[in-house]
Order: sequence, then structure tokens, then C-alpha cells
Amino acid sequence: MKSLLRLLLKSQHQRNRSAPAQAEKGMTLIELLIGTVMAFLILTPMLAFVVDMLNTDRREQLKANTEQDIQAAVDFIAQDLNQAIYIYDNAGITAINSQLPTASGTPILVFWKRKQIRNSVSVDRTTIVTPLNCAPNTCNDTYTRSLVAYYQVRDSNPIWCQPQSSGNLCPIRIERHEMSEGIMKDSTQTTAAARYFNDTETKDGQKHSGAFNLLFDFNRPTLNVTTGANFPRSEVLVNYLDHSIANVPPPPNCKIGLGVVDPTGPGATPINAADLLITDGSTHSFYACVDTRRNLAKITIRGNSLRRLQTDANYDASRSAFFPTANVQVQGRGARGQ
Repeated sequence: MKSLLRLLLKSQHQRNRSAPAQAEKGMTLIELLIGTVMAFLILTPMLAFVVDMLNTDRREQLKANTEQDIQAAVDFIAQDLNQAIYIYDNAGITAINSQLPTASGTPILVFWKRKQIRNSVSVDRTTIVTPLNCAPNTCNDTYTRSLVAYYQVRDSNPIWCQPQSSGNLCPIRIERHEMSEGIMKDSTQTTAAARYFNDTETKDGQKHSGAFNLLFDFNRPTLNVTTGANFPRSEVLVNYLDHSIANVPPPPNCKIGLGVVDPTGPGATPINAADLLITDGSTHSFYACVDTRRNLAKITIRGNSLRRLQTDANYDASRSAFFPTANVQVQGRGARGQ
């Protein structure tokens, strides 16, 4: 028994001595450095590709947003112009400019229109019902007059300027002014206070503007246009219009664009295309071609989607897709009661 135990221990000792040495090995510093360099060479282009895709997607999204904003602005102006009674051309705006609201911009589109006010005039004229107390069954709709002015405005107010840039002006925006006639109470009166319902008797959108001039006559459209004071606050229609000056597309020939035909007959004077064009003279990102005789206007707006990302986003013809343009031609029908 002892001999057998001694033999087993001896054989086990010999087996352990003859077995190869087991050792755990890890990565050397050189191998780790090579792996890091290879990972950097592979991941850096991939990261640049991903960043470029994200930037491209963002530019495309902003381009789409700008296109939608510009088209919505054009559609709004078209709806406004549809009820126009009288549209001022370049000569007309020059003549009435001193009577228009004071603004840090350029009046581009100015016109008179009919304004429909619902449920505002008593059906029973023997009993005066104030517009504030009108109900659908007791009052009818009525029409009043409004002077509408669209301005091209540019300043350094940071609220209209993202991203901000010190020393640079913000992109161009369009502001809308409207001076409305109130709902008439007694047409025989000569003062606004006695002729129209006051603010306590009307709802929003029915009030008489203090800038509305009672002496205005469509037979003399450049006289007594406003009272020259008490102008209502403007409303911003759209922002991020193109502010570029160099290499921008010039306006077309308005005479050709509107199909204007020169008058004929003895002493007839040809129409000057410059009298039809209303623009700021530099950026041409918001301009109008107006034929007052036909009560016809064509409006063009050009946006700048890149200005939403960078401050030096000037017009580039090779990237014109990022400067979306929309236009519309409208003939005012307010004078025909339509």
C-alpha cells in the first residue's frame, strides 16, 4: 500500500515538471497604439460623413421652411389684393409717401380695399343695435374701406436676427399696416366721433382707425389719404427675405410682365416701365409691378434660407435653390363689387 502511494506521487510530480509552462499574455503598448491609429483613420471619415449629412439635412429643412413661408406670404397678399379698389403705382406711392405710416422701411405695395365685417349692421334700421351686441339673426354684414400698406423693413433688432451678428443688419422682413374705416352709425355727421360707433360699441376688427381720413375721395387718390397720425401698429407677415445687394437677380420689365399696351391716339404718351416698378432699388427681394389703370399688380418675394444658419449668407446664383422665389399676379375686384 505504501509502495503504491509512493508510486502515484512520483508519477504526478514528473507529469507536472514535464508540462509546458502556462503564461497569460496581453496587448503590448505598440499593438494598442496601432489599434488606436487604425480606429482613428476609420472613424474620422465616417464622423465627417455623418456631420455632413446632418448639416445637409438641416439646410434642406430650412430651405423647405423658407419656401413654405414665402408661398404663404404670397398667398396672403393675393387674398388681400383680391378685394383691392385702387392700387398705387410707383408714381402714386411717391406722391403719398409723406402721408403713410412712419417706418424704417420702404413701402412696396399700397392699395385701398373693401373690408367685409360680419354681423355688424342692424337689420331693423329703426332700432340701432351696436355691433358689439349684434347676433346673426339681428344683424347683416357690411363693407367698409381700408388702406393697406406692405413695407420692406430691415434693422438690427435681434428679435428678427438669428443667428445674431454684431455690426450687421438683420435679414429683410415684410410688415403690414392697415388703416380701417369703422362701422357707420350716422352718415350725415362730419366728425368721426359722431359718424362711427366708438370702441366700446364694437369688437376687435370693427373699430375705426384714427389714421383714416374722412375727406378721402377715390376721384383724388393722392389727397387726404390719411390723417397723418394715430397709425395702428404694424404686423409682421414674413421674415428672412434675402438681404443681398451684389449679384442679385434684377426685376423684370414690368411693362412686358403685365402686358401693358401704350395708349394710342393724338398726344398719347408711352408708358414708362419704371413708373410701374416699385422696389427698394438694391436687394429686389420684395417688389411689385403695378398697373393702376387696370387695377393689376404682380408681387415677387425672394427668401434666404441660408441666413437662418449663417450671417454672411449672400446671394449665390449657383445655389439659387436656397433663395426660393414666389410671385403672384392679382387683379383687384373690389371696385366691381365682387
